[in-house]
This record gives sequence, structure tokens and C-alpha cells, in this order.
Amino acid sequence: MRIEELQIAQQESVLGALRQLDATGRRVLFVVENGVLLAVVTDGDVRRHLLAGGSLSDPVQCMANYTPVLLPYNRIHHAKSVIQEHGVHALPVVDAQGRLIDVKFAEGNDLAAAQVSLPVVMMAGGLGTRLYPYTKILPKPLIPVGELPIAEHIVNRFYKAGCREFIFVVNYKKSMIKSYFNELEKDYCVEYADENEPLGTGGGLYLLAERLKQTFFLTNCDILADIDFAGLYRFHQERKNCITMVCALKDYTIPYGVIEQENGSLIEMKEKPQLSFYINTGLYVVEPSVLSYLRPGVPTPFTDVIEAAKNGGGRIGVYPISEQSWMDMGQLEELEQMRRRLEEQG
Repeated sequence: MRIEELQIAQQESVLGALRQLDATGRRVLFVVENGVLLAVVTDGDVRRHLLAGGSLSDPVQCMANYTPVLLPYNRIHHAKSVIQEHGVHALPVVDAQGRLIDVKFAEGNDLAAAQVSLPVVMMAGGLGTRLYPYTKILPKPLIPVGELPIAEHIVNRFYKAGCREFIFVVNYKKSMIKSYFNELEKDYCVEYADENEPLGTGGGLYLLAERLKQTFFLTNCDILADIDFAGLYRFHQERKNCITMVCALKDYTIPYGVIEQENGSLIEMKEKPQLSFYINTGLYVVEPSVLSYLRPGVPTPFTDVIEAAKNGGGRIGVYPISEQSWMDMGQLEELEQMRRRLEEQG
């Protein structure tokens, strides 16, 4: 990747920065003017800006860090120690005139990513009707995406983040799911909670009320997220949330001219306007106290649990991520898109 691909202008919009972060996959951009480094923008800066009520149309300079950690080119051999000392993901290297000439990344220095060891609950009992006819043969968690079933992809991502305890809430074709994971050679633990009847994305958690005594991740079995799970947990703790929802920013362009009118008179006309909104990815951090809102044997979507917790005075957090940080295979065309993206990622 060329260093120019990581550069952005101060006047670029927050939405433009978000798209560039997606395109580069490096989680950081450098505000440069006439070759001189002025500031740094990370995906965390974007998240904080939006959570504080900032707009996607605001300029990058509203959220950029104008006092970043820098490394003079004559101290480049100290890059690893500077990265460790300051805990930064990317370290810009500048010359005597302050011009950006290189970037040293934490992963390039073989530094371990922050780890988090929490239980992971996967809701894996649904019929997967939107993926018929695949799910007539296989349960949704075992549908292959490339060389691995989707559930194993999900487990592997949490495993890399430090999680070693997994609980699957199973129902439809559950014996196949158990057989697959029981026969895997693995150094993590997979346990199961058996639904006798469909209980929804929330109701099945009641089966774990006696088992879960600490904060846990909750995920659907058809989504993949490229995020910092330790950072997500830290956000959850700092905000003192009882539930934190991971939400992806979705851009949608209406393919028509949109008219606003009043009493038959034109007020405004917009040609193919673009809308941006957050969507629920189906990934959460959850406190065990939330399980008290569930009742045995009552089918309950997790969105109802969120509403109950909110009405009960609990704090519900929203952790925004970019659209490209999330993949969903809930429908056949999305399954194919996920396959292609995983192939591109290698």
C-alpha cells in the first residue's frame, strides 16, 4: 500500500474519511497538507465524533488529533518501543520539515493485539428459512463460507481476541452442530444449551441464566465482524452499559429524484439523495443482570430484551462501526458476497 492512500485533507467530510478507512483497512488516516503532517484520524476518532452528536458531513478537522505521537526519521529504530510506550496502532515517521515519509504499524512490529477473555454465546438454533434450500440440508451455523462453516469463522475471530469459552444455543439440526464441533481438534471449550422449542434470539438465553455470571459477548450465527473486541469491551465498561449494541453505518442511495411538496407545490427536489443510518449487526456485549428480564419458555426476540432493560433504567450503548467492518449472510445473495470478501481477505 502506498502512503498516499492513507492521506486525507482537512476539508474532507467525516463520511469520506469513513469510506477511506474502509477502503484501506488500516484504521488510521493522516491529515497532510503540502506533504506536511498536520494530524491523525483513527476509526476511534470517527466513533467518538458520531457518538458526541457530530454529523457525517462535518469536516475531518472537527475530529482529528492535531497532537499525535510522532517519530523523527533519525529515531526510526526506536519505533517498536515508542509504539509500546504510547499504545498506538500506527506511528507516523516525519522528516526534519515535518513531512510524512513513513508509517510504522503495531502489527508490523509483531506486537500482540489487546486480548479479552469473555464467554461468547452464539444463537445457533434458528431454521434459517431465508437461506433455503441450503438449510434444508444443513443448519445455518454449518453452511460453508469458503473452506469453513460460518460458525467456525465466528469462533475463530473471537478466539484470536482471547476468548476460549463458547456456548451455542441450539435447536434445529442440533446434533449436526454438536457432532461437527465435538470432532474438531481445538484448544477452546464449546458447550450447548438445547432449546426444546424455538425461543427467539433472546428467549434462549434464559437457559443460561444459572451458567452466565459474568459479562459476555452475544452473537448471531450468521454475521462476521472485523473489530477490536477488547476495545468494544472497554467501551462497554467505561460507559457502564448493561447492553452494548454493535451497529454498522449503512449508506443507501435512493435511485430516484426525491420530491418534497406541500399542497401541490414544489418545496425541494433532490436527485438520488444518499441516506446514512445505523443498523443492528446482531453482535452485543451483555451483562448477566439482563437475563432477569427473560421468562422460561417464552419466545422473545433480543430486541424486546433491550427495550425491557432500557425501560428498567439500564444503559444501552451503541458502538458504531463502518459498513465494511461487518458481513451478514442472512440471505443467499449476502452469503455469496461474504464468500467473495473472505476470499479477498485471504
